[in-house]
Amino acid sequence: MNVAERFGRNLFMCRRRAGLSQGQLAARAALHRTEIGLLESGRRTARVDTLMKLTGALEADPRDLLRGIEWQPVESERFHASGWVRPIQRP
Repeated sequence: MNVAERFGRNLFMCRRRAGLSQGQLAARAALHRTEIGLLESGRRTARVDTLMKLTGALEADPRDLLRGIEWQPVESERFHASGWVRPIQRP
């Protein structure tokens, strides 16, 4: 499951727990109902401002919407303060 799909599932569960329809959540969050549907279906990824609107409207903790979403650094590259550097060659 990718990030957008996991976020969508979390949003759906939080919305249902709050007893809100997509339209009600959209109105409370100052978003369009279509946006809620796209987010819940995993066809759109939420921006930070949208995340904050949703958590405020749901009276939820942002961690509720981010549950199960993890990021792992790419092992083939390293990032240094001066920018991307080549991977370390190991024997």
